[in-house]
Amino acid sequence: MTSELRWRIMSLQAVMVIIFAIGAGFLFWASAYSHSTVTDELKAQQIVFPTKTNAEFKALPAVNQKAMAPYAGQTMTTGDQARTYANNFIKVHLGEMGMTYSQASLAAMTHPKNLKLQNLVATIFKGTTLRSMLLNAYGWWTVGTYAGLAAIVALLAAIGVCGAFLFELLVAMRKEGERSVARRSSRAQAVPVA
Repeated sequence: MTSELRWRIMSLQAVMVIIFAIGAGFLFWASAYSHSTVTDELKAQQIVFPTKTNAEFKALPAVNQKAMAPYAGQTMTTGDQARTYANNFIKVHLGEMGMTYSQASLAAMTHPKNLKLQNLVATIFKGTTLRSMLLNAYGWWTVGTYAGLAAIVALLAAIGVCGAFLFELLVAMRKEGERSVARRSSRAQAVPVA
């Protein structure tokens, strides 16, 4: 490999280290920002999972109780908790109402003076809205998790390319040292001995 080609490769490696390092830094920041924002917003809502002795908990189907059990009595702070609450608690209660929001809304519009239907529409709307917000929090939590994993990959790539750069630098320095010794040796042979 020529000296010029080696320096071009090393320059490319240096640029790649910088790009991977900046990318890793951004991804670590994005992960932390996503997780902290979701946590802060969920904490502010002060949603507490029912305890295992709570009647609402006991009324859930066994599969939903199993999903909710690890979080029983806890305040919601993570995306995984938000998903569990949305899918294993709110969704169950919404299903017990017997209608979707659009079905209840249509029935309420057909019978505008029926207060029971009006209240049902309001309850289903609130439950559906809360469920969608919690699933949105879970989605952003998941994005943050994947950003963190991508950050680790980018950091490992930066370290790998940096290692290759250092190897090339050592090889270049060794070759330059050998050339320097060869030049001194040829000069010493060219000087006549008196």
